[in-house]
Amino acid sequence: MSAPPLSRAARIHALLLQALEPEVLDVTDDSAAHAGHGGFDAQGSHFRVRIVSARFAGLGRLARHRLVYDALASMMHRDIHALVLDCQAPEDPLAASSP
Repeated sequence: MSAPPLSRAARIHALLLQALEPEVLDVTDDSAAHAGHGGFDAQGSHFRVRIVSARFAGLGRLARHRLVYDALASMMHRDIHALVLDCQAPEDPLAASSP
């Protein structure tokens, strides 16, 4: 018997774990809050990601976001409508704080 397919949030989590080896990774599906809005999909379409990774050290916000978008490229145009990112390096002042 095969396992059920991963949810979109679980796929995002797995792709980011593999690509960026984060110390902290929280993926939240905020889709329910967007019901009736453009891009809404009951399977998940609006996500919030908090990630702390050494791969972000020395990079600006845009470069950090590009690394995340690259890791999620296979999902960006059909599975993800909105993505809110909080990308921190371990040495960043807010990296240890709660979401």
